[in-house]
Amino acid sequence: MDQIRDRQSGIICHPTSFPGPHGIGDFGESAFRFVDWLARGRQSLWQVLPLGPIGPGNSPYASPSAFAGNELLISLPWLAGDGLLDPSRIEEGPQFPTSYVEYDDVRAFKQPLLREAFDRFRRGAASDLRPALEAFRQAQVGWLADYAAFMALKSAHAGIAWGAWPSGIALREPAALAAAKESLKDEIRYHEFTQFLFHRQWNEVRQYANNLGIRVVGDLPIFVAYDSADVWAHRDLFRLDPSGHPTVVAGVPPDAFTAEGQFWGNPVYDWRRNADTGYGWWIDRVRSGLQHVDILRIDHFRAFAASWVVPADAPTAAAGHWEPGPGRAIFDTMENALGPLSFIVEDLGLITPDVVALREALGFPGMKVLQFAFDSGPTNAYLPHNYVPDSVAYTGTHDNQTTIGWFRTLPDPVRASVQRYLGHDGSDIAWDLIRTAQASVSDLAIAPLQDVMRLDDDARMNTPGSAAGNWAWRYAPHQLHEGLADGLREVTDTYGRSRLIDRPRGHDPYDYTVPGAKHTLLMEGLP
Repeated sequence: MDQIRDRQSGIICHPTSFPGPHGIGDFGESAFRFVDWLARGRQSLWQVLPLGPIGPGNSPYASPSAFAGNELLISLPWLAGDGLLDPSRIEEGPQFPTSYVEYDDVRAFKQPLLREAFDRFRRGAASDLRPALEAFRQAQVGWLADYAAFMALKSAHAGIAWGAWPSGIALREPAALAAAKESLKDEIRYHEFTQFLFHRQWNEVRQYANNLGIRVVGDLPIFVAYDSADVWAHRDLFRLDPSGHPTVVAGVPPDAFTAEGQFWGNPVYDWRRNADTGYGWWIDRVRSGLQHVDILRIDHFRAFAASWVVPADAPTAAAGHWEPGPGRAIFDTMENALGPLSFIVEDLGLITPDVVALREALGFPGMKVLQFAFDSGPTNAYLPHNYVPDSVAYTGTHDNQTTIGWFRTLPDPVRASVQRYLGHDGSDIAWDLIRTAQASVSDLAIAPLQDVMRLDDDARMNTPGSAAGNWAWRYAPHQLHEGLADGLREVTDTYGRSRLIDRPRGHDPYDYTVPGAKHTLLMEGLP
């Protein structure tokens, strides 16, 4: 297995958090400015959340596809530069909030413009993109055709879950499905087109980062949403009844915090059937992921060892039980097909010895979160003196409070423990933890951008168990200033995590000409 041995550091920031005038961060000018900022700070890792279309609650972890991209991240000025939009059209939008994403308003603004771009393309605009679109359709046919059909059918059925569609198309009966695809062929082409735009723009951003020595860390949730193209198109890989409804679902057992456990509701894999197919869907999924990022973080890795399986009709998750996962076999099969695998594993929460043994056997680095370190004495596995090099030190993750919010709300005894361990009073606690993570023996050290910016909990990205108000935080242009990058550069140099990143000769950090494209991004009014 591929192991990351040299010391590196990086930042968590999802593209939705970038500034810009259209209500949500995107792959336009601010994305390239952010990469330049990372390079100035000598960061060599950029961690993002799942880049797929968002699902209920605007969550990137409840996506209708494990392969597709979020069309709301497409840069509209970029499309104007392509000749697919009139520049005046993108100046007519509402005044969006600048510190958070109002998703319904963003959809109402951006989706009609994406359809307008598609209509222009069909009438002959940007004809130079046609060969690239056709090549994309051919290269991605394994998932793209199903996804585009799924989204078109979902729109045609008022957004209801596929299990409630007429049985002929829900169960993919050939005649019914062929007739539906024919009647919806224009809508299907639209979704293929927006996926092409997403992948074209994101690949430029990622290549720009790679050219500056920055690798992108993506996110691979182990479970997928029931209402997804993946489950609809591959029912045999999941434990569903003959009508396509789950018989069992994933969850978390009862613990000290939740007496009834957590009822996630994701369909559970039929691991025997997956093995019989040679784990083909998984190989395709990881191959697709590693075409768009450089390293994948596997969310809820423990389910490869064993997962908590709950009857779909149970009143609570307490009715569940542990069932074994595929173990090492699935990773060996993927490695045989794809070559060395670059994974980080999320091994947090209820971790049993079998999970540790599997991770160690595979040689993948696990996660060490400093916010979990200070409430149980010196043997706590998240205290830096207990780390091993084959790990990733985090101040916190997208699911945690910001470090300032966490420290402010700690019980007094735990806060005192933090102060004793760090040897500081906590007046600059976010950077205290950043330095502690960087100083650790962990090969990798990563911090959320909110901690670098010393922000409180109003900048929190997600509160697990809360259905509303998540995934919305955005920073303002002035918050991403050079002083923070220079501070990161100092601490990264101090603890031996810097890679010397030289700009290409003649590079102007304020010339946002998209690499390899034939246009220049329209400026978005940032300083």
